[in-house]
Amino acid sequence: MLLDSIRTQIDSLSKSEKKVAHAVLNNPDLAISGNITALAKNAAVSEPTVVRFCRALGYDGWQEFKLKLAQGLALAVPGLDESPAQDDLATDLVNKICSRSINTLLDLRNNLDADAIQRALDVLTRANKIEFYGQGTSGIVAADAQHKFFRSGVPTVAYSDPHIHSIAASLLKKGDAVVAISQRGNSPALLRSVQLARNTEADIIALTPSGSPLAELATVLVPINLSFNTDPYTPISARLAHLVVIDILAVGLALKRGPEFRNKMQNAQKALQKYDMQFDSFFR
Repeated sequence: MLLDSIRTQIDSLSKSEKKVAHAVLNNPDLAISGNITALAKNAAVSEPTVVRFCRALGYDGWQEFKLKLAQGLALAVPGLDESPAQDDLATDLVNKICSRSINTLLDLRNNLDADAIQRALDVLTRANKIEFYGQGTSGIVAADAQHKFFRSGVPTVAYSDPHIHSIAASLLKKGDAVVAISQRGNSPALLRSVQLARNTEADIIALTPSGSPLAELATVLVPINLSFNTDPYTPISARLAHLVVIDILAVGLALKRGPEFRNKMQNAQKALQKYDMQFDSFFR
């Protein structure tokens, strides 16, 4: 939810903006029930500082921020902050893990920047080649993206080895596109490869938190702001959010390719059926 986004971006805020962030995190209900004056007083800052805080998070102002915060808290499924415990029964695990995943997707739906998705689709549609870069958990997402995108008819490949994607990045050309995936956006190896890709004038689509070093290198930023803590199961829901964004981009690109592309996919499916093989098409 929006509270997770605040936790993710808090280090990039100014000293006074951090006071507002802490006030909201400590008492989100007060931020919703009160007005901007009450929040400013509670944070010991001025009202313009509250407005700057809202804009730093990507909102037009106080009212939009307050609305998004209220929506996020209203839609949240109970159990988000519950961590799996040693004595949990199967029923407990089902409730906790599913609730966490549901909350992640609700937050993604409510806060994903549709304009950024459209800009990313515009880049992908005109790309001569698409390369996906990721490392660790994000490398798994990159591999999934390659599996979905290779059917688009555009040459597509995924790299999770930092040495390999740095070489690949240096060989790109203007008109190529890189989709860089990172849950934190601060991996030195990934940043190096993305910078090499930028040097070739390739377009960079970054799926990463706002305000991160990777976000600063992006041609198009698709911000995915999630919280991180010591719970080892948190990356499961974080990866889920990235996978859903990849699905959105893959389906969007397929639709942009038009009916001719759909016919080609259907022909491929028919060809595979002759050999009793299934083709997991986007369209049925």
